[in-house]
Amino acid sequence: MNNQHIQYQLNEQGIATITLNRPDFHNAFDDAVIAELTNTFQQAGNDPAVRLVILASTGKSFCAGGDLNWMRRMAGYNFEENLRDSNLLAEMLRTLNYLPKPTIARVQGPAYGGGVGLVACCDIAVASPNATFCLSEVKVGLIPATIGPYVVHAIGQRASRRYFTTAEQISADQALSLGLISELVDDNLLDNTIANITKQLLRNSPNGIAEAKRLVLDIADKEINAELIADTSRRIAETRGSEEGKEGLSAFLEKRKPSWVK
Repeated sequence: MNNQHIQYQLNEQGIATITLNRPDFHNAFDDAVIAELTNTFQQAGNDPAVRLVILASTGKSFCAGGDLNWMRRMAGYNFEENLRDSNLLAEMLRTLNYLPKPTIARVQGPAYGGGVGLVACCDIAVASPNATFCLSEVKVGLIPATIGPYVVHAIGQRASRRYFTTAEQISADQALSLGLISELVDDNLLDNTIANITKQLLRNSPNGIAEAKRLVLDIADKEINAELIADTSRRIAETRGSEEGKEGLSAFLEKRKPSWVK
C-alpha cells in the first residue's frame, strides 16, 4: 500500500518498511496521516508474511510531530472534537506499540513531539548523530499526553519530569544514554546497522518473538509475586508445546536450521 504520505514495502524476507513521506513538512502528521499510519500498522501486524517492521522517513527530519495546519484547525475544536482527535492519535500509537512483530525506528534526523512518541513505541531505534529530540508541547501550552506513557517507559520518570517540562532539545548522545534510542551510528552506517539487526531477528521464531515482546509489555513494573510466577510458568509451558516451540527444539537437537530460517 502506497499513497502520497505513507509508503509501504514488503520484501521477500518479510521485512515491511513503512516510510513517512512528507519531507517538505518534516514528516509531520495530521488526522489523515494518523489514520493512514494506523491502517498501515494494522496491515503489517495482521499479515503473516511480515516478520518485522522498519519505520523510516524521507528527507532531513524523522518526524516533527503535529502538522501546523492541523494544529490551526485544533484551535477551533470543542472538547468533544479534541477528544475524538486525541483518541485517534492514541490508537495509532497503541497499535504501533503493541504490534506483534518487532519494530525498528530508523531515525535519520530530528524528532519532535509525536515523533518522539513514534520512536518510543518502537522496540529498537537506530539513530544518526543528525537526530535530535524534543518534547516541545509545553512551549505552546500543551502536554505530551498521548505519547506520555510510551516515553516514560522508554526514558524513565526522572528524565521525563525534566524533558516534559523544559522542552529542551535532546542530542542523539543524550537520547542514547536515556534509552530512547538503542544504537547511535554514523549516518552512512544506519542501513548496515539495521540490516545486521534484521538478520538476527529473522533467525528467530516469529511466534517466539511475538510472545517474548508481549511478555515484556505484560510484566514490566509488576511485582514479582505468586500470580506473576504462575503466569510466566504458564507462558513457557504453552510455548514449549507450540508448533514453533517443538520445531525449534527439534532443529536444535538435530543440528539443523528451523523451518522459519530461509
